[in-house]
Amino acid sequence: MSRIGKRPITVPAGVKVAVAGNNVKVTGKIGTLEINMRPEVGVEIQDSNIQVIRKDEGRMGGSFHGLTRTLIANMVKGVSEGFEKKLDIIGVGYKADLQGSLVNLVLGYSHPIKYQLPQGISASIEKQTAITIKGADKQLVGQVAAEIRAMRPPEPYKGKGIKYSAEVVRRKAGKAGKGAGSK
Repeated sequence: MSRIGKRPITVPAGVKVAVAGNNVKVTGKIGTLEINMRPEVGVEIQDSNIQVIRKDEGRMGGSFHGLTRTLIANMVKGVSEGFEKKLDIIGVGYKADLQGSLVNLVLGYSHPIKYQLPQGISASIEKQTAITIKGADKQLVGQVAAEIRAMRPPEPYKGKGIKYSAEVVRRKAGKAGKGAGSK
């Protein structure tokens, strides 16, 4: 039995959960999220708790028990509180600008990069070098942050590029030229 799968999910006030067959729909103040569950697992709603149960006691049922519980818990948290990722832009002349749902990035290339934010994702930019990505869908917030970071990942010599706020870039020493004492 999955330890994570056995734990009930507490539904906060203002969040509605609807189950129709293998489809779970969660609605809250931030948005609406939906998931189609595998046939090996099911969902029971009791008062303000959601319990994920196994229909199949085999290997696949155990594999999807904890996963389904975590996905539904992330949906409940997403529609009530939301998720966010913070990115830092490091480099001389590197900056970001927001125009509606279009993020304009100047990252040292010969042209500015325009990134269209998907539906349900919002961004805010502070001081042109810090981007905060927010949304209800945890997977989509992480995907957008990863796509923006991939436009100019941090390099190890000068540390220039886009990095997550909590990310630590391991720095390398540069070349040891003639002035370093080699003959």
